[in-house]
Amino acid sequence: MPAVVLCHGYPSTGTAASAPETMPELADRIATEMGWAALAFAYRGCGDSEGQFSLRGWLEDVASAVGFLERTVRPLGIWLAGFGTGGSLAVCAAAADPRIQGVAALGAPGDFDDWASHPRRLLEHGREVGVITDRSFPPSLDAWSRELRSIRAVACVASYAPRPLLVVHGSDDDVVPSFDARVLADAHGSAELRFINGAGHALRHDPRTVAVLLGWLDRQRHALHR
Repeated sequence: MPAVVLCHGYPSTGTAASAPETMPELADRIATEMGWAALAFAYRGCGDSEGQFSLRGWLEDVASAVGFLERTVRPLGIWLAGFGTGGSLAVCAAAADPRIQGVAALGAPGDFDDWASHPRRLLEHGREVGVITDRSFPPSLDAWSRELRSIRAVACVASYAPRPLLVVHGSDDDVVPSFDARVLADAHGSAELRFINGAGHALRHDPRTVAVLLGWLDRQRHALHR
């Protein structure tokens, strides 16, 4: 069977504890309705996962999730579907991993330059929402903030192409500009780009977005058996 890893977003609202909350429900739906193996995990610093938030650390978490799924399920192929920050990291992880056969990036920023411009503000926010609980972390603010500029979906996506890419964005997203979706799709060259009219950033809670994702995964499965 095919398999998909679901990558949740950064808790720009809410808390680290709640960030991955609805992903298991989506994974169950994909498994039950579509017959896929679906894995929902919590990044380090979120949910019940230990550790502290860093962009490089979260990228490593995606790779670890893929490795776990491959070892335990031995699927016909592995796809990634990520929301917000998770979508960007899914693109970057797939660019470095030929095992990934398709990526869905939903509400994903093309880069993290806004964060990189104000790293201390992001650090304080991370402490407020609970993705960073160790007051001595990071050991180097400079090294931690450099990751915010070096990990860029818009730079990774060309290396990932021409494997399938679905880009979905809310037309009224006030967290990540819709321009990011266009740039990401253009840099890929043959991405499927969908805008959800009137939707904001929280696409996981928009049933139209979920329908688009499930439809895309279904087409991916049929293409696998051609």
